[in-house]
Amino acid sequence: MAGITSRHSLNIDLQFCFMRAVFALSLLWLMTSAQAVGPVVVPPNETVAGVSQTEWSVRWWQWAFSFERPRSPVADTTGALCASRQSGEVWFLAGTYGTRRTERSCTVPAGKVLFFPLINYVTFRAENSDESCDSLARRAARLTDNPSALILEVDGVRYDSLAAHRLPTKCFSLVSGQPADAVADGYFVAVGPLARGQHVINFGGALPSMLQAVTYTLTVE
Repeated sequence: MAGITSRHSLNIDLQFCFMRAVFALSLLWLMTSAQAVGPVVVPPNETVAGVSQTEWSVRWWQWAFSFERPRSPVADTTGALCASRQSGEVWFLAGTYGTRRTERSCTVPAGKVLFFPLINYVTFRAENSDESCDSLARRAARLTDNPSALILEVDGVRYDSLAAHRLPTKCFSLVSGQPADAVADGYFVAVGPLARGQHVINFGGALPSMLQAVTYTLTVE
């Protein structure tokens, strides 16, 4: 995904995770770059299907949190769960839990805009906590500051200026009908719609506490 942090942040075995994820990210950086003349990446200040991309990032988190972990597209290692709870004009792609290299394959209906995080975090109130939304926002911002790498490559075309796609949110509810208890921050992109056929998307990022590298092989039909 993505990082998920409560009041007591998750301790990560940085030595193991760093070696594994930096290797994967290095492979992505070594791919041949090309000028960005491929599928459209929507500027972050433009709406998608009439909705701001910041709001889409909130909806992405609500979608991600709507699954039990074993059946979550975020935990999926193959792409078999790619179509779970997808609807409308926007199709979510999943990141991963914590630091992980992931490759997935799936089919996407034609005409969909793809929306997904390069790397991101959500902070939320611990049980019985009265932590303020401002405090949650500060924690989310600290976790997503200063990425050392942001990667987006679609069909061999490498995109840059990705730091502009940072989308900090206001306080929101992760679960429908519950009080606002979370703030998210991170780097999201909206891509497409893609032409019918097969496409390969590489995306990821490196933050001080987490790295992510994801490859999707998509069949658009």
